[in-house]
Amino acid sequence: MKRHITLILTAAVLVACGSPEKTVDPNLGVITEPTSASTNVIGHEYPKINPDLSVEFRVNAPEAESVAVNLGGIFPMTKGEDGVWSVTTAPVVPGFHYYTLTIDGVRVSDPNSRLFFGSGYWSSGIEIPEAGVDYYLEKEVPHGEVRIQKYWSDLTQAWRTCYIYLPPDYDLKPNKRYPVFYLFHGAGEDETGWSTQGKLDNIMDNMIAAKEAVPMIIVMERGTATLADPTEHQPASMFDFYAFEKVMVEEVVPYIDSHFRTIPDRDHRAISGLSLGGFQAYTIGLDNKDMFDWIGGFSGSGRGPGAAGQSDDLTPALNDEVSLLYISIGTDEPGGMYQGIYELHKLLEERGVDHVYYESPGTGHEWLTWRRSLHQFAGMIFKKK
Repeated sequence: MKRHITLILTAAVLVACGSPEKTVDPNLGVITEPTSASTNVIGHEYPKINPDLSVEFRVNAPEAESVAVNLGGIFPMTKGEDGVWSVTTAPVVPGFHYYTLTIDGVRVSDPNSRLFFGSGYWSSGIEIPEAGVDYYLEKEVPHGEVRIQKYWSDLTQAWRTCYIYLPPDYDLKPNKRYPVFYLFHGAGEDETGWSTQGKLDNIMDNMIAAKEAVPMIIVMERGTATLADPTEHQPASMFDFYAFEKVMVEEVVPYIDSHFRTIPDRDHRAISGLSLGGFQAYTIGLDNKDMFDWIGGFSGSGRGPGAAGQSDDLTPALNDEVSLLYISIGTDEPGGMYQGIYELHKLLEERGVDHVYYESPGTGHEWLTWRRSLHQFAGMIFKKK
């Protein structure tokens, strides 16, 4: 029988699943004076992050009647005599957050900020530094590469796009083959999310350099698909993954195996995702255990809302069929979402299904939860006991 562990981490001292013995400069990420956000457009001073992690915004809109910032809450701005609106928010939780402006009732992006695709549209984003944490920061280590790969899908009769992380030695060792990790984004996001908001390339470069993770290829595909043949299947809801699963199994995996130097067997394939992508990963992984040996879900797992208790395949037989089942959730996520994942964890315990369960301390349904989860999951996969 394969060995698994059941694990609940809630102590912030473990710092996002890093090794307890690893030392990180405690002053790293500490702000001692108002500092322009790293996510600002180059040359733009605001928004600025204050030492208490509140954020000062300024927007030049002299003709506007009202302006507000939506960053985890609505913060009405005050207009100055120079036509510049300003406000300082309450302290913001560390990590990446989407935000928007509302100008005279219209939601718009902040021209001072770079844009990120989330919630179904391009919006502003801000990175709040996390003190004493460096695993997702760019370091002086060998760097991998994120490539954009287009391919033709016969099933959808359309061009599709994958973002693909290749480890640092991929081009340097042309005879070496690699395991593959299929990683999905959440609802309202796309294949760009993990390599921008998620800092995936930094996380993996740092882990591989520290020998905390096996060098691997990571495939980030857009998590939606519509089959060209309308008579085959019509989706019933966003949790109907039939078309996407068909594209993944019949087209994406074979394409990656034929165009990249993979180890093309189930022992060397992992699948996971965040939120909706976590539900997709569990569904596709459990439906295709002959293809995937490592299955995870970050803030989303099981077969979809309300389906966990009805999943007949969640039995002790899984202990011999897959090497890892992984579940994670933020401690501050919405109550229903937290409860659903926690109940799945308890169900797996009751049924004798070995798994890893992780709670990200102090984070909600946000990228810091998912960065921490990726950091832990990536360090476990492709390591046989």
